[in-house]
Amino acid sequence: MADLNNSVIFPKGEKLESNNFSGNVWLNMIVPPHSKLGCPIGNVTFEPGCRNNWHKHPGGQILLVTGGRGWYQEEGKEARELRAGDIVEIPCNVKHWHGAAKDSWLVHLAIEANPKAGPVEWLEPVDDEAYEKLK
Repeated sequence: MADLNNSVIFPKGEKLESNNFSGNVWLNMIVPPHSKLGCPIGNVTFEPGCRNNWHKHPGGQILLVTGGRGWYQEEGKEARELRAGDIVEIPCNVKHWHGAAKDSWLVHLAIEANPKAGPVEWLEPVDDEAYEKLK
């Protein structure tokens, strides 16, 4: 396993204190929310077993996986395994979650598309029993 302190490509950033994650996560905003281009990009590092709650982005989101292994799931669909090099295009207002596998860290770049459409809408946590069934 690579050194999590180096977070694969970009610095890991600061530990994020949030009730919207199950486990520890670090965030480094490599392009800040109020940049001139208006396209925030965060380097997100999940410890093994960490995932975010179900949520929606009014303007959509793009994930670029840079390291580790994890999962992405849209409501009503099977979870999709994520590995370095994977790209996830999340349409506007699609309920989803993403995070690390139980036995691996996960690092991805999160690109907020069309942030002027509104802030993320955080929802309920991912069901522990359903998550535990993922290999």
